[in-house]
Amino acid sequence: MIFKFLLVSDEVEGFMREISIDSEAKFSDLQQAILDSVNYSNDVITSFFVCNDKWEKEQEITVMEMDTSSDIDNYVMDETTISELVSEEGQKLMFVFDMLAERAFFIELKEIVTGSDLDAPVCTFEKGEPPLQSSEIDSIEDLTKGVGNNSAPLDMDELYESDNYDIEELDTEGFSELTFDDEF
Repeated sequence: MIFKFLLVSDEVEGFMREISIDSEAKFSDLQQAILDSVNYSNDVITSFFVCNDKWEKEQEITVMEMDTSSDIDNYVMDETTISELVSEEGQKLMFVFDMLAERAFFIELKEIVTGSDLDAPVCTFEKGEPPLQSSEIDSIEDLTKGVGNNSAPLDMDELYESDNYDIEELDTEGFSELTFDDEF
């Protein structure tokens, strides 16, 4: 059986991909097909979520085994076939490709083709440019731009190698008097 999935993004209007994949393929195969179709690197942690009709996350499929309570089923992409969790046209999935910013593709099973198999997944339709893979903050220097009265990024080497650091100069205005014994 072949599953035809439609991918869209809430970030980029007009972006669309259709991925055809064998129903007995692993979620890791679908992950790689998606990453290839949008030219993303595969060196980041991603997850699939089976969603209900309102796009609420229900079951997660992770890249690697996660320590979870024994009450919760843990699905791993390399070990889970798509047909184990997906079986009906219209079923919804979410593919989170940027875990820090919770950015994702919304996926729907558009068609099930019976009586056919597929050796490898293929992107059968593409439209529009995908969103950037990661948020635009690429480094600690980007995070520190414009901090204080300085519009240039902090020189991190200078910060860490400074012998002139004085704890008394730390601006603590706005912080309460917390101790390690306080509960958060």
